[in-house]
Amino acid sequence: MDAITSPGEPLTDKRTLTDYLFQGVKARDAWRIGTEHEKFAYRLSDFTPLAYDTNPGIRQILEGLKRFGWDSILEGSNIIALKKADGSSVTLEPGGQFELSGAPVKTIHNTCDEVHSHLAEVKEICQEIGAGMIGIGFIPQWRRDDIHWMPKGRYKIMREYMPKKGRLGHDMMLRTSTVQVNLDFDSESDMVQKMRIAMALQPVATALFANSPFTEGKPNGFLSYRSHTWTDTDPDRSGMLPFVFDDDFGFERWVDYVLDVPMYFAYRDGDYLDVSGRSFRDFMNGKLEGFEGQYPSLRDWEDHMTTPFPEVRLKHFIEMRGADDGPWSRLCALPALWVGLLYDSVAQDAAWELIKDWTVDEMQALRDNVPRMALKTPFRGGILQDIAKQAVTIAYDGLKRRAVPGGKSADETQFIETLREIADSGISPAERLLESFEKEWDGDIRRVYEETAY
Repeated sequence: MDAITSPGEPLTDKRTLTDYLFQGVKARDAWRIGTEHEKFAYRLSDFTPLAYDTNPGIRQILEGLKRFGWDSILEGSNIIALKKADGSSVTLEPGGQFELSGAPVKTIHNTCDEVHSHLAEVKEICQEIGAGMIGIGFIPQWRRDDIHWMPKGRYKIMREYMPKKGRLGHDMMLRTSTVQVNLDFDSESDMVQKMRIAMALQPVATALFANSPFTEGKPNGFLSYRSHTWTDTDPDRSGMLPFVFDDDFGFERWVDYVLDVPMYFAYRDGDYLDVSGRSFRDFMNGKLEGFEGQYPSLRDWEDHMTTPFPEVRLKHFIEMRGADDGPWSRLCALPALWVGLLYDSVAQDAAWELIKDWTVDEMQALRDNVPRMALKTPFRGGILQDIAKQAVTIAYDGLKRRAVPGGKSADETQFIETLREIADSGISPAERLLESFEKEWDGDIRRVYEETAY
């Protein structure tokens, strides 16, 4: 394989981008698990969203977390993220959603311990300043205009561009919250099969984790409104990506896809420059409007790779992006589901057998209907619950075969039990919230904060 262009060198050859993806290939014993989750921060006294510089405010939480060994990342004079030497980071989504991007760890026990420690740190700081955080897929009460934009240059560009492409882009940016897991592959062919399994079963994950049934204080007619927002955000950079199932899919095909996703920005000398809607291919040919005669670096490519938002995304690892945020137990359950399916070879083969004859139209129908119907979505004469039960069983068995001990546990199967209960019942977390809203809360949406607080 040719040497990869360093971040500062001109990037002009597509093969460099394909070789870059090949660097993600790892031997099985080097595979790791990376879990990311977001959460909404609010004022305890009146359940309103936090601005960046208020008291309590987002900056205060970031500054407070530094006592636990986090280092600041600045944009201008604003602290906009935190990092640790182990590779973990805390970042801000556009509406102030706090995101933990976990360190790459070996086991689900490790990732669950990390989540627990992070939530304990956040809770300590929030209690000191009169704030709280909740885990839910779509903020249940706030209007779009209630929410404060975070002071990050890339978000200003995205904010202005989003309405040109869809009606719900600002809702996605400001009012959604997710949990995702990042997994490795040991070859290009392994990546291809994992991408196909993940893409096909992403609606199952969405259904199992559906947890966003409220908008502005009332039921919104969906079980995962977070998932629905992506259907009207930007068709150029989201969706199911049928080409993943084509015979020629591989690293080069993914590079072609990302090259054809319109750009948002170029980062130069500490500033985000608006190049929204323009072509990265033009940039590589020295023909980018406003930057004629200039060429991107590998750093520009790494930035651009973060701007497609499909259900499953490929970098040096595979990102599973289809789940609503939820309570602590489900933050551990998502990696349990996907590790069980894809980090045991017998389970991966079984998952492939489950989905290998599904058509793209069938998968798209699942994607379209799951936000409203979750596990009750019709599929092949039955309902998606039938598939979910099979998928969870395959994952459970995969975790059992991994036999990775932790604490007093002989393996990692404890972390998937909450999904076994959801799959067996056929009732999504959102349906439980709706039942509480109608019967126990007497229509008082503020009770959801108590129900979903960390």
